[in-house]
Amino acid sequence: MTRHAQRAAAVATAVPAVSDVPREFAFSDADFRSLVHLAREHAGIALSDSKRNLVYTRVARRLRALGFTSFKQYRSYLAENSDELESFINAISTNLTKFFREAHHFEHFRSHVVAPVLHAIPRGGGRFRVWSAGCSTGEEPYTIAAVLRREIPGGCRHDIRILATDIDTDVLGKAARGIYPASAFDSVPTIYREYFTPAGDGLNDSNLMADERLRSLIAFRRLNLIEPWPFRGKFDAIFCRNVMIYFDNATKAELIERFIQSIKPGGVLYIGHSESFHGSHPGLKLVGRTTYRRGA
Repeated sequence: MTRHAQRAAAVATAVPAVSDVPREFAFSDADFRSLVHLAREHAGIALSDSKRNLVYTRVARRLRALGFTSFKQYRSYLAENSDELESFINAISTNLTKFFREAHHFEHFRSHVVAPVLHAIPRGGGRFRVWSAGCSTGEEPYTIAAVLRREIPGGCRHDIRILATDIDTDVLGKAARGIYPASAFDSVPTIYREYFTPAGDGLNDSNLMADERLRSLIAFRRLNLIEPWPFRGKFDAIFCRNVMIYFDNATKAELIERFIQSIKPGGVLYIGHSESFHGSHPGLKLVGRTTYRRGA
């Protein structure tokens, strides 16, 4: 055996495979497959074998909270307690966001959606609707609200509302509170910082919160995207960014078709930078980076 091969063999012997690392809880292949099935069936989330450790790490928190010693026990509990399903979905959901994330979307929204529409609406007011689908902890809808507030001409009374939805009730609670550490505002342009004020929550003097001018525009609601949507009105713009990456192609294609039907003719759909469409979508035209406009 060559010296290189001997060294490789020694390293292989010294470093155990991931599956051999001792775990706090028994976690069998059947446990993993069962949880993957639940995630897909109830939330449309597609989890590959590469997500095995992610599933273990996140769901293990629920086992500790409930006092279980194995995933088999937890699966039995899930089967008998439908309320726990919401906590399970919350546990495996990924929530990564920030203010003005993918800033080019908000510049396009400001100049090509908000300004033209609001200028065309009579000064007496008009209806304008935006949907933040997969709003996580709220940075996205508050960013949308800040852009809208700055673009609304003074004195005009427009009927403007933002629907902010997520499947995770935990992050929705944080979003509704609208309180964030000062460091979260590093990505907020100076012209929009007036909409965020000291929280005075007694927890951290540097915390800031979205003020009433933003909060009054937003309705936070729990919504599972793969279930029926409880609204009929159409939106001027829909933001669904870095959400569809967790769905398989069939679920993604169906969701896009539903988005098209929920956007007004001429309205815009914004998706994440790492997302792409599979198949033909004749109802949408690419008008910018991951920015699509619905045809007439």
